[in-house]
Amino acid sequence: MAENILRKLVSNSQMAINDGVYEVDANLEKSTKDFIQIINTNLHATLLTEIKFASPSLGKIRTLTDPVSIANQMIAGGSKALSVLTQPHLFHGSPEYFIKVREAVDVPMLMKDIMIDKIQIDAAKKIGADFMLVIQSLYDQKFLSDIDEFIDYGHKQGLQILLEVHTKQELQNALKTEADLIGINNRNLDTLEIDLKTTETILLGEEKTRPILSESGINTPEDIQYLKKCGADAFLIGSSIMKSDNIEEEVKKLVNAY
Repeated sequence: MAENILRKLVSNSQMAINDGVYEVDANLEKSTKDFIQIINTNLHATLLTEIKFASPSLGKIRTLTDPVSIANQMIAGGSKALSVLTQPHLFHGSPEYFIKVREAVDVPMLMKDIMIDKIQIDAAKKIGADFMLVIQSLYDQKFLSDIDEFIDYGHKQGLQILLEVHTKQELQNALKTEADLIGINNRNLDTLEIDLKTTETILLGEEKTRPILSESGINTPEDIQYLKKCGADAFLIGSSIMKSDNIEEEVKKLVNAY
């Protein structure tokens, strides 16, 4: 049986909270640009590119180097928004990396973390995040309760909400919330397996009321074209770009998928 990765992710966040990871001393402005408006008006593929040096599925992805340099290369390639991991355990992320990037760029930024506590939302506001991540399955599987209150608190702190789903039922639950953007994770968090068909299966026959971001396992312009046909409006891409020898060129290639 697959080890319950969700449980592990929740306890990692609790550990990081206990370690004081989110007690940040910052007061940064968020971006002047609105990611949802960008999604609605961009003629090319809208990419939210992710700066991450490690993950539970791949282990180490890239040697820890200057996140600002990576961010600038991504933006030069045409990326419209950035996701920065702030979770230290398993992901080698930190609020400090986020702060460095936030001080250097003016694109919308997602604080990518397993959000389980308002302390993390307060940190997201302080470090100038535009979006925070909420994971529907943590509520559906009863690891956490009261998703509406959590989202409402995020909105009160001036954050937009990316709510991530992996099944049709989770999407239907997600659409009952006030989340601003729905992410479909092509990775099953219980097994870490990736299947791009996830986006197609989930969106089939659904009426879209909010922009859809397809996440995980996106490697080529063909992947993007396929996901767009399935109904995705934007694409979160991390590993395939972080593993590239030429980040700017890799991003450019994906942005120009259409």
